[in-house]
Amino acid sequence: MSKPGVWPAILYTDTEAARRFLIEVIGFTESFTVRGEDGTTVRHGELLWPEGGGVMYGCAANGHTGQSESATGSSLLYVATRDPDQVCERARAAGAKILAEPHDTDYGSRNVAIADPDGNVWTFGTYGGA
Repeated sequence: MSKPGVWPAILYTDTEAARRFLIEVIGFTESFTVRGEDGTTVRHGELLWPEGGGVMYGCAANGHTGQSESATGSSLLYVATRDPDQVCERARAAGAKILAEPHDTDYGSRNVAIADPDGNVWTFGTYGGA
């Protein structure tokens, strides 16, 4: 798989909780992690989606350039997947908040929306782009 050319970046208040959620519950794979001096906070992390693409994440307390005042819990992300129902079931089993149950859209996608530990909205759907 080639490396993604676009990397959405998300800031979290608890990077370890986000890391566990995105890897253990959602299904991302860890590709690179730089931890802070405390050994637990993720200063910079990179996660890959098994079906292509990736995201970067880190600690909101790091004072990133251009960081907005509402740096956490305000991201909306879309991830293409062959099986959004399976992603939903893993998230539900882990106690994640399901914002929109799996449903068919008028543009031919099957989508589900899930909140991560900081309240960011992750939509997983079958639509892979035009």
